[in-house]
Amino acid sequence: MMTLHTACIRSTITPLRGLLVLMSTGFLALSACTLGPDFTRPEPPKVAHYGAEPLAAKAIILGKALPGQWWTLYHSEALTKLIQQAIAHNPDLHSAHAALTQAEALVLAKKGSLLPTLDASALSTRQQISGAQFGNPNAGSSVFNLYNASVKVSYTLDVFGAIRRQIETLSAQVEYQQFQLEAVFLTLSANIVTTVFQEASLRAQLRVSNDLLTAQQQQLATIEQQFALGSVPKSTVLAQRVLVAQTQSSMPALQHALTTTRHQLSVLVGTMPDAEPIPEFSLDDFSLPTPLPVSLPAQLVTQRPDIRAQEAIFHAASAQIGVVMASVFPDFTISANMGSIATQAAGVFTPGSEIWSMTANLLQPVFHGGDFTHKRKAAVASYQQAADSYRSKVLGAFQDVADTLSALHYDELALASQEAEVNAATENLSLTEAQFSLGSVSYLSLLTAQQNVQRARLSKIKAQTMRLADTAALFQALGGGWWQRSSMAHSLTKQLASEVEPCEFLSCLINPLPTPKK
Repeated sequence: MMTLHTACIRSTITPLRGLLVLMSTGFLALSACTLGPDFTRPEPPKVAHYGAEPLAAKAIILGKALPGQWWTLYHSEALTKLIQQAIAHNPDLHSAHAALTQAEALVLAKKGSLLPTLDASALSTRQQISGAQFGNPNAGSSVFNLYNASVKVSYTLDVFGAIRRQIETLSAQVEYQQFQLEAVFLTLSANIVTTVFQEASLRAQLRVSNDLLTAQQQQLATIEQQFALGSVPKSTVLAQRVLVAQTQSSMPALQHALTTTRHQLSVLVGTMPDAEPIPEFSLDDFSLPTPLPVSLPAQLVTQRPDIRAQEAIFHAASAQIGVVMASVFPDFTISANMGSIATQAAGVFTPGSEIWSMTANLLQPVFHGGDFTHKRKAAVASYQQAADSYRSKVLGAFQDVADTLSALHYDELALASQEAEVNAATENLSLTEAQFSLGSVSYLSLLTAQQNVQRARLSKIKAQTMRLADTAALFQALGGGWWQRSSMAHSLTKQLASEVEPCEFLSCLINPLPTPKK
């Protein structure tokens, strides 16, 4: 019995192989063209400089690419650990990775359309028929069983490239999601870096403001003593009280800003605001990378993830034109059914029970109420929109780099001025202290010199913070150096694979979601 079944199965597979050969031959013969434009990557702008004037060579290294982990240029281990924590826990980053996984799966699913489909079915039927159905009512009725097992093969020939253009569109969507993931990570890392700088700045401003408030309160006490002795008018006392009140009123705002900044850092790294405390940062923890690595203008369009993502949209719009153009041409489908039918289960696959059919189908659109004309017009308009959006994205990217380079130039001038002010105020304080020790100046003059130093220090802190933040903005505007490291998709895939445990087959059917490790 087993030998008989084996032979019958072979007799069924033999025509199946013949059909597959026929389908392959038809594919090679008919699918020689792919309608629609073939996408070509736009040429980069032919510009030599980012701004209207070339930058000073001492400030930058033009042509040197950023490192993949550009935040390490600030030489802060605590900052690096925060970004690593964000990679592991930030939900926006993992959401972008899930979108990429979805896009990749859709491409693989669509590629299956280029292959024949194979379906197997088995049917068992018990039915009664009457002789009246065949014009003989006196024949009575009969009851019988019917068993059928069959295999169906179907193949759609992609003669005009509609399926291949759809695959091209979905592949462009994968590329879009890849660069969207890199863009999300670039934005996330830049936000963490600038927020850390802000946290350090606010902490330094609070420290200096406390010193300034102490000096002003000491000066107020001296002025009040002088007023009691009749040596200064009351207006001087009131003016000093106003200064003290102004400094005191600024303190709660700084403390609130510091608290909310630390909350923001917690959320950026993917934890609740009440989680373990974020490390405290100081401006002295960071060293400014000088000179700054700056990519060549011709490389910017290939290095900015947002530009590459827009390019992928441009590519998808181009492929979609081919999909619409192919829709007006015929669809060719070849299908075959092969199987066995018998009135007894043991008779299935026995000689003489074989049944088969082959079908070749051609579907030619004839009249669809102008559907094709309008869809083609819409596809071309979508292509033009994507082209213009790409050009706009490129212009905006060059503006970003030009603006940040200009900001850094003026940040350097502002910081130099603030350092000169701090040096002058410190020198004046030293001179005033020496004069006060000799009794040649009043204590009030000494307190005023101390206040001037604190105000100068406060201004310098703000200038330092601005310069650090603008360097991070420059690194973000240049693309973040993603091409210098393994892709973020690879890193997250590897990490997620290490965070889940394999599940048993049956349990995966019941609950297909992986179980996170505890």
